[in-house]
Parts: sequence; C-alpha cells; structure tokens
Amino acid sequence: MSEEPSVGPVPEGPPRSRPYHHPAAGWGAAKAVTEFVVHEREFVDGPRAVLRMNHENGGFDCPGCAWPDTQGLRLDICENGIKHVTWEMTGKRVGREFFAAHTVSELSRWSDFALEDQGRLTEPMSYDAASDRYVPIGWAEAFELFGRTVRELDDPNQAAYYTSGRLGNEATFLYQLMARELGTNNLPDCSNMCHEASGRALHASLGTGKGTADLKDWDSADALFIMGVNAASNAPRMLTSLAEAYRRGAQIVHINPMIEAGATRTIIPHEFTQMALFRATRTSTLNLQVRSGGDMALMRGIAKATLERAESDHGAVDQEFIDRHTTGFAEYKALCAATPWEEIERQSGLARDDILRAARVYRGADRSIISWCLGVTQHEHGVDTIREIVNVLLLRGNLGREGAGPSPVRGHSNVQGNRTCGIDHRPPKEFLDRLARVCGIDPPRADGLDVVNTIEAMHRGEVKVFVGMGGNFAMAAPDTPYTHAGLRSCELTVHVSTKLNRSHLVHGRRALILPCLGRTEKDVQRSGVQQTSVEDSMSMVHLSVGMKRPASHHLLSEPAIIAGLARAALPNSDTPWDWYVEDYDRIRDTMAQVLDGFEDFNRRVRLPMGFRIKQPARELIFLTPSGLAEFSTARLPDVVPAPGTLILGTMRSHDQWNTTIYSDNDRYRGIKNLRTLVFMNADDMRERGIGQFDPVDITSTARDGTTRSLHGYLAVRHNLPKGCCAGYMPEMNVLCSITDHSTQSDQPLMKHLRVTIGPAA
Repeated sequence: MSEEPSVGPVPEGPPRSRPYHHPAAGWGAAKAVTEFVVHEREFVDGPRAVLRMNHENGGFDCPGCAWPDTQGLRLDICENGIKHVTWEMTGKRVGREFFAAHTVSELSRWSDFALEDQGRLTEPMSYDAASDRYVPIGWAEAFELFGRTVRELDDPNQAAYYTSGRLGNEATFLYQLMARELGTNNLPDCSNMCHEASGRALHASLGTGKGTADLKDWDSADALFIMGVNAASNAPRMLTSLAEAYRRGAQIVHINPMIEAGATRTIIPHEFTQMALFRATRTSTLNLQVRSGGDMALMRGIAKATLERAESDHGAVDQEFIDRHTTGFAEYKALCAATPWEEIERQSGLARDDILRAARVYRGADRSIISWCLGVTQHEHGVDTIREIVNVLLLRGNLGREGAGPSPVRGHSNVQGNRTCGIDHRPPKEFLDRLARVCGIDPPRADGLDVVNTIEAMHRGEVKVFVGMGGNFAMAAPDTPYTHAGLRSCELTVHVSTKLNRSHLVHGRRALILPCLGRTEKDVQRSGVQQTSVEDSMSMVHLSVGMKRPASHHLLSEPAIIAGLARAALPNSDTPWDWYVEDYDRIRDTMAQVLDGFEDFNRRVRLPMGFRIKQPARELIFLTPSGLAEFSTARLPDVVPAPGTLILGTMRSHDQWNTTIYSDNDRYRGIKNLRTLVFMNADDMRERGIGQFDPVDITSTARDGTTRSLHGYLAVRHNLPKGCCAGYMPEMNVLCSITDHSTQSDQPLMKHLRVTIGPAA
C-alpha cells in the first residue's frame, strides 16, 4: 500500500463489486441521504437546509457543485449537495481540548476521513513546535503573526495566496485586492488544476474565458453532447436537464471512457409521481466510450464527416455564419481533409461507424450544445481539444443563438466567480488598470505563480508564506510527497477552514488554522445579517444567505478574516478594510466599478435569480485579435498507450466531494468497502495475469523519467476501453509527477498518467 495515511473510513466489511443497473438519483439517493443525515444526527437542520438550499429569495447557495439554480423549483437539490451541507452543519466540534489531547505527529497517522469527521473548528490555532501541538491563539495575535511575517519578506512574491471554489465573490475580491496591494499576482487557485484549459481555449477561439450557453439554452437544445462528465456525481442537478431533454425528443450523446450511471437513466427526486411509480427517464440516446484523451480525434471525426457531407448537402455547414463571423475556415477544412479516417479511429478508440452516428446526430440538430468537464481538460492537449470542440460548433453556426454553444461544467460552487472577481495569476491589463484607478493601489503587472509553479517555488525556497482560503491543498495538488515537502519548507502556512484536514498537518515552520463561517451559517456584521454572492457555471450571479447559528462564537467570516490579515500586513494602507466588512454592499459597490459586467451590482444581484454577466461572444462579438471567432488547426496528438502501458485517469467516487470522503463506497460503480482500487479492462487484466480483486502494483513514469508507485491496490474489472484504467483521487495524486503538467495550460495531467500495472510483488 501507499506510505501515506489512508483517506477513507475503516471499511465496514470485505470489498465488493457488483454492476450497478439502477437509475441514477431516485430512491437510491433518498436512502443514502437519509442514512447520512442520521449518521450526522442533523434531524432538524438537515431537513431545514433542504428547504432553503438554492432558493432565489432568502436561501443559501449549495456549497457543492456550480450547476445553475432552476427558477421556481421548490426542491432544487441533490444527494451530494445535501451530504455536503450536512457534513458542514455537523454538531461535532474540534476545540482546544482536542488539540491538547493529540500531537500533530499522531494526527498525521489518522485517515483523512477521521480528521474531517471530528467536526467543525471552533477557534484560531497556532502550531507550537516544542509540544508538536496546535495551541489557541487570539485573532489579533494570529493576524499580527501573519502581518509581521509578510512584512519581513525580502520580496512580496515570496508569498502565495491560494483559493478553492468555496470563497464567495465579495471575499474573493478582497483577497485579490490584499495580495495585489502587497505586491504580488501569486494567486494560484483550483482552476489551475481543473478548468485552466477551458479558459485559455475559449479565450483563443472566442475571446472569452467562459461558456456562452445558459440553462435556458439547455432547455431548448436539439442535441446535447456531454464530454468527460460524470453527471450523477459531479453535477447531479444536470440530470433534471437531461431527463427533460430526453422527454422533449432531444438527442443526448455521452462521451466518456466509462458509461456512468448518469448517462443511462434517472429518477428525479422532486418529480414525486415518477418517484412513487419508480418510473425512470433515459438520459442518453448514444454512449461513446472514447479512449482516454481521444476526445479531440472524435471531434475531428465529426467535423470531417460534416464537411464531407457538405460536398453534396450544402446545408450540412452554415456557410453564411462561417463567412460573416469566423476566420481560418479554409485552413481547418484542409486539415480535416488531410486527417485520415484510420488515424481518427486509432486515436479516438472508436469505430468509424460510431463516429458517423455522432456526426449524424450533430448534423440533424438545428441547435447543439457541447459540454465538457475534467475528462477533457486534464490532458496535455486539453486546450487543443476544447478549441476543436469550438471548431465543430462553428461549422453549423452553433453560437449566438438560443439552444446552442459551448458549456463547460465547473465542478465547485464558486470557482468561476473566483476567476471573474480577480483570482488570476495572469491578470488582464484592463482589470489591473481599473483596480488601480478605483482602489488607489499600484498593482504588480508581472504574471504570478499558478499551482504547479507555486509548489516548485516552495522547493526552491522562493515562496516562504502560503495562505490557503478553503480547500485541502496538501491532498488536492499533484505529486503528493513533493507537494508536502514544499509546504513543510515554508516559513508560515495559513489555512482558512471550516474543518480539520491534511493541510493543517502538512505545515510550515509556523502555522495558523483560522476557522471561518460556513455558507449555511448566518454572517452578522455591524450593519446586520450579510449576504454574499456567487457565480454559477453559466455566469449567473445571485445572493446567498446563511440560516444557521455559527458553530462557535469565535468564528469570523471570510471577508472579516481577509480584512484582519490585510490590516496587519498593510498597516499604512488607505484601503478601508473594516468599513468594507461592516456592510458587504460597500464591497459590491467597489466591485461594480472594477469588474466588467458588474455594473449596478447591488440592485441587479437582488433581482429574482440575480443577473447574468454579459457575454460578448454570445452576442457574436469576439474579443480576439481578428475580431472574429477563430478556427484552430492543431494536429491530432498521439494518445495511444505504448505496448505494455496503460493510461490512468483519476476521479472522484460517488460518495466523495473533492478531497472530502464520506464513505468507502461508490454506489454508481457498484463498489462497496473499497477505495484503494484500480478499475481495469477485462482483456488488460487477463493479459497481465490479474484476477478480480487481485492485489497489484501501479507504477507511473513521468516526463522526466522518474517513477512513482502504489502497492497492493486491488484490481476491479470494469467496462473500460482497452488500454484505459482509472482510480480515485486524492490517493492516486501521488502518481502524478509535478513535471506531468500540460505545456498548453500548466494543468496537472490527472486524466492521462502513463502507468504499468502488474501483480503485487
């Protein structure tokens, strides 16, 4: 086994694998939610939260996925959202007595599940090296420790300020303002590991970093192409859109190496008649099991088939749209013609007939949406693949009209809002100019560090202070031992968190744990109860207000914590940090002057369902160098594994949210009591002399020739294309070298690790 501590809970019995044939969601989800609420003993607040989550007036936004809220729906909820909220609302507490009873060395041997299962953090803590324990520290003293350390740095770029997707827009704006007033653009974020490729590709093709489709478009599309998405676990409320699309006769094509439960059938829990009658609705009309990394070849095949059809059917492409709104079409057409069908089949792992079926679906639809998630982005060629997706959309004018467009699926609640509101290590000049003018600071102009480069800079001694706003950086990042060594080399690590996790134990020479309010909790400041805003994956911005009494009277809100850190680090600042925290409307008024699309912010965000940020590409205004949508002409990459090698993709189990593990089960993949596994194709297992549940050793080979191994994992037979295998993050992050990141986006290659697997030694 890995030398790292286990992640999940102690298994309740022997491992089990049984094919899952039931609909996604439905009674299985209802049963799982009931058991989870009982386990957490949230019999009152759990049901209350269900009735307040994702409501347009006076509710709080689910801290889970970023799928848009549905107007008028009383129960716009899902299994994972309820689990996430109940996990946060637990009555368990982690106070000074807990830390006095346990050294950091002891806690480091606990599983990640056991750490988070202790409950909510209740007061700020500071690491005491002499006792190897966290000890209580006052807020003022904690802020001063941070401020003094930062002021003593030789260069402001020796600090890095990380954020996960949980941070609200107002806190996000203050956080980036603090970092830039301190003099650095070192603002790594979880997008660097998840959707960086999406932003770069869409900027290059369309002049925007976001998708153009919204939920109304999903409700009117004739065809939906869902790529690299496990909808039932990663964006469960998408199932409602898929079921409704199927009922109205839309074509739904799922493209993924694994046929996930959400790509088959579903029973939507808020559809009470269907629940009562156990009546499932299909969520797909075609499933294509593409080779890992073969999505670009499939898209090229759809484009090639469409262009070949256009030779006899002029309606196959929208030539008027192409002529008026695009550039580079002639070169792209020639590239498609020059790409042999044999190469498209080889790289995609699909037969030509299957590709032609998908092309017929695309040509037969007047309005098409193509959606994707990490199965597309976490590859060396992720940017090229997404640009190829845009190429396909442009061929038939699927942009700038209802029911059409690109639609990336963001996995975490406000990760898109973080980027919109300034968490960007490569900030645009226009944004920095407005920030300087409105806020009266002189922001740095040089690019900062992303996640991968921050970790490498820690190792070189060039980053000495690391601040993490939410998340569990030590487990989410690639190359786990390397990341841990980098964090331990820091002078100071600061984590703003709701619960204890591994990152608090993998600390610098000095360390702070600063506990914050959860999204479900009331945030009371001088002017009264505050609301925060979030942006969903389709650019809708709306308010969220907590409902529950805070877990401890010592907790501060994220804006209040950031303001405290900023005051201490910038004692001569003219920025009115305390004034901002007294009333978040004041933060929003400043944001309205700085952020493009946030004009009249305070009024518009209080409208029913909030407002949608303006999207020039949706209006066929392209902020590209040419002023047009740009076809790309990248050649197909070679993604076929070398003989004896497999391509491994890491993923979440169903009973997991990011690095938080709820159990050792994965209901939709039929797994019980097991996380240290690797899913394999039956032929690949047979060729290696591996049987079901046999222990195996997994070794990855990085670009730099170094190897990393996991030992004693159990092989599980699964319906995967030959040459592909899969397993769970964060355990398998150890296999991803810090050097294994895309040269196009710097994203770690979590879905394209070259591994060898054999019987355990």
